[in-house]
Amino acid sequence: MDPDAIQRGERVPHGGETDRDLLDFSANTNPRTPDGVADVYTAALEDSRRYPDDDYPEFRAAAAEFVGCAPERVIPSPGGLAAIRLAMESVLEPGDEALVPYPSFGEYAREIRLQGATPRFVRYDDLLDLGPTTLEPCALAVVCTPNNPTGDAVDPDALASFAARCAAADTTLLVDEAFLGFTDRPSMARLDRENVVVARSLTKLFGLPGLRAGFAVASGDRRDALETARRSWSLGTPAARVGTHCLRQDDFVRDTRERVADERDRLREALETRFDVHPSEAPYLLCDVGDRDVATVIADARAAGVAVRDATTFRGLDSHVRVAVKDRAANDQLLSALGVRDADEGGDD
Repeated sequence: MDPDAIQRGERVPHGGETDRDLLDFSANTNPRTPDGVADVYTAALEDSRRYPDDDYPEFRAAAAEFVGCAPERVIPSPGGLAAIRLAMESVLEPGDEALVPYPSFGEYAREIRLQGATPRFVRYDDLLDLGPTTLEPCALAVVCTPNNPTGDAVDPDALASFAARCAAADTTLLVDEAFLGFTDRPSMARLDRENVVVARSLTKLFGLPGLRAGFAVASGDRRDALETARRSWSLGTPAARVGTHCLRQDDFVRDTRERVADERDRLREALETRFDVHPSEAPYLLCDVGDRDVATVIADARAAGVAVRDATTFRGLDSHVRVAVKDRAANDQLLSALGVRDADEGGDD
């Protein structure tokens, strides 16, 4: 990390509501957690009197099975963002350029700048069409699938083709799959290319964002670099044990995907009576509020007990909010707070 860049750096805004009296639709986390989590955590807390096994064999095995790769390619990390930072630290040097999608997760550009490198912004839906002229000057390219905040998931074949072009240009490709677990699309971890690093977050899919558990997947020399650079004991015992347990809950994952897809369709149909809603494969919907004032929409929702995400903080968006997809009862409260009725109940009011 570049000391001068740290002095110039700033925090970036995120979803997540600290007021526990509000129903939080600003953060895209599963409202449910797998059965047995509390028991696993309690047992792990007692075992936390000793250092964890820094090899994390059980966690690596569970993560590898979940994404379809060899266990030795898994690099444990305290959350998906830690995996992203680790990858960027291992690739970028001061003066480098990195391709960053927009609108997308604000931490990409921040983390690139903290390395003393320069983000080069490209529309997220144009990124995979780039050729050698654009790729060759860049040490890194970032792809988010499904993209945050739009919810678009990238076709795996198109992404594999882009990875090959990145390899030819000597560009490392970082694929952020924080929300891919909500879909049935395959992970790019199966691609097994030395120029590709995959970052995964466990805590969104399994409803435990405060646990901070995730991992990276890499191959060859890149994998060795990440393994050397990662912090010792990079996962606490509770995070490693609960993460291992969650990754093996196939029925929970299947049920979550079905519920989110059903509720997302229902929410979108209702919200479209008032807003322009972007198609999504993720557990969130991006809504263009048109000529309404975004701050007023957010304030009115808060007054009704619901927090939604101000999406104007994403580069390129100026009239948008983002809402999570929760369970049916909570989603009904969201619709009510936004002045929208369920389409099954007769449209908007």
